[in-house]
Amino acid sequence: MSMASENLLVELFVEELPPKALKKLGLAFATVLADSLKAQGLAAADAVVSDYASPRRLAVHVTGVAAQAADKAVSQKLMPVAVGLDASGQATPALLKKLQALGAGPEAVAGLQKRLDGKAEALYFDSTVRGATLADGLQKALLDTIAKLPIPKLMSYQLERDCDLPGWSTVSFVRPAHGLLALHGSAVVPVHALGLQAGNSTQGHRFEALMSPVLITHADDYAATLARDGVVIASFDERSHLMVQALRSEAKRLGRRLEVEPPHLSDDQAEAALLDNALVQEVTGLVERPTVMVCNFDKEFLDVPQECLILTMKANQKYFPLFDDAGKLSNQFLIVSNINPADPSFVIGGNERVVRPRLADAKFFFEQDKKHSLESRVQGLSKVVYYNQLGTQGDRMLRVCAIAQTISRALHLDDSMSAQVQTAARLAKADLLTDMVGEFPELQGTMGAYYARHDGLGESVATAIEDHYKPRFAGDELPRSQLAMVVALADKLETLIGMFGVGNLPTGDKDPFALRRHALGVIRMLMESAEPLALEALLHESTAAYAALHAGLQDANAALVNFIFDRLSSALREQGASAQQVDAVLALRPQLLAEVPKQLAAVRAFASLPESAALAAANKRIGNILKKSEAAQGQVDAALLQEEAEKALFAAMQTVVPQADAWFAAKDYTASLQALAALRAPVDAFFDGVMVNADDPALKANRLALLQQLHSAMNRVADLAKLAA
Repeated sequence: MSMASENLLVELFVEELPPKALKKLGLAFATVLADSLKAQGLAAADAVVSDYASPRRLAVHVTGVAAQAADKAVSQKLMPVAVGLDASGQATPALLKKLQALGAGPEAVAGLQKRLDGKAEALYFDSTVRGATLADGLQKALLDTIAKLPIPKLMSYQLERDCDLPGWSTVSFVRPAHGLLALHGSAVVPVHALGLQAGNSTQGHRFEALMSPVLITHADDYAATLARDGVVIASFDERSHLMVQALRSEAKRLGRRLEVEPPHLSDDQAEAALLDNALVQEVTGLVERPTVMVCNFDKEFLDVPQECLILTMKANQKYFPLFDDAGKLSNQFLIVSNINPADPSFVIGGNERVVRPRLADAKFFFEQDKKHSLESRVQGLSKVVYYNQLGTQGDRMLRVCAIAQTISRALHLDDSMSAQVQTAARLAKADLLTDMVGEFPELQGTMGAYYARHDGLGESVATAIEDHYKPRFAGDELPRSQLAMVVALADKLETLIGMFGVGNLPTGDKDPFALRRHALGVIRMLMESAEPLALEALLHESTAAYAALHAGLQDANAALVNFIFDRLSSALREQGASAQQVDAVLALRPQLLAEVPKQLAAVRAFASLPESAALAAANKRIGNILKKSEAAQGQVDAALLQEEAEKALFAAMQTVVPQADAWFAAKDYTASLQALAALRAPVDAFFDGVMVNADDPALKANRLALLQQLHSAMNRVADLAKLAA
């Protein structure tokens, strides 16, 4: 870069930005603009980029930005020498025309360079391109950045000044923009965007700014000046840290804790968890300078299930509930205000008055819902449409009950447990018809459990109703009991079988019925619960139970099995297993998914053995031989073994294979595979000294039978050929 460099500041001042998208918008604004400057040679690759984002501004500070980029030497290939020059070495019309297009005359011919281009010589035109000025480069970078921002939804609005038709000229942005600031050191960079001309001033806090406008005299003074004169903390991360520290300080003072602050976390871990919390991120996007205050609500509302109170406080009011060490909700909560009055009582009183009717609504819904049992609501499910090709929620409930009964039989549950499974499956969706779930859909399952306890159905059934949606997302906990697991498994299988049965499969990144998540839920329950349920048998029997209650269902079992194994493959890779290792285990389509982690660990251990590569290659070779031949399925006839190498291999197998089989039967897959390592030398010797495709048919069949037995023994845990390079 040429000429003196200075630090650069660019700020776009707008009306209140969408809080949930603010952090992403701030990062994108800074990153895209800085990358554009670097690409144009105006900023160094290692320039320090600082992003700022508050509810009413997006800004970026970039260090070491040049007033003008360095000139760049450019060598441009024109055409082959044979085309550009005639026999006497004079320029052809084609060459002169090309030079004219580049702004050069006939005199440039003498300066052209000849260089090899493959096997022929070509003519090259060397020139110097003048580096971009900051005004031009920043203008391009600014317009590119605005165009590339991840804006959730564009607004169109009319410009009032600095446009062709005031009041009529229209621009589009995430929110109406009212100011543009661009400083290179202390000098204004004359750029424009969204009908705005750049200056050196901005606006501070909407209510508490000490100066209006706020004058920024130097790019490096932006954050400090805005904090001092504008009473705004421009940095999203700094604002978030200050807010979290204030929230934790107030909670500790009150002897309470915040929701995402379990007692076992250290201070650093608790702070990190809070900074990553969705509510903290959203509230950071709502305030320009956070002030934390303590509020209370009437203790009578604590009789309502705390999940209802927590949800209404967080989702509707953006408040922070407080808990005791046992995790029980208290009647105190924290608010984050955008103003800091000398007397906070009006702010506190106002928020307490606002939250009371919200909590009163929750209490009313709860009391009304308890007047009707879950059982009395079941009939109403037949009036709730589930999916047009799959009937109502009532139809769905019957199918879940049938699949749950199938799973109960497969697990040999006793009559009492089977009856509880049927009760939970029958009532699992009944809370969809309650007032509370109608108001707060996020509480389905949770409220069903409360109403089940109120109806006297027992803790086991209540837990199963609450847990039948689990796991809801990656990393979510599994159902807490076998009863709950059966109902949850039936519920997810009903969705998968039904949607696959009507051809409603996920496509690309579109998965409106969350079938990938349902498949992962099934995988996790089968893998982590250690229940002896074979995958394909479970799907076959569940599909049969479903089809008995729903005519016209397509047979999509094969597609569903493939879908589940694809999800399993992706999940195992995300957990750190290599593609080869995962393919080796899943190639055998293991039916007991609970064994897959142990089989994968065994393959990983086997792959680290010095013998593994040679055995994997030999296994692949054996597989190819058997594919091309009609392999003998009978016993090996020891009398037909002629070569010493095949006798040695047969003898080694008599010792090693029973050992490997015994370990396999004991489910010690690592020991089973490692036992096979002893076969490396005899296998290598066999392929070096034995002709499998012998002329004698009996001899050939015997050797193929030997390889067939070896192949079967080697591939009980995994398809070792998949490990071959």
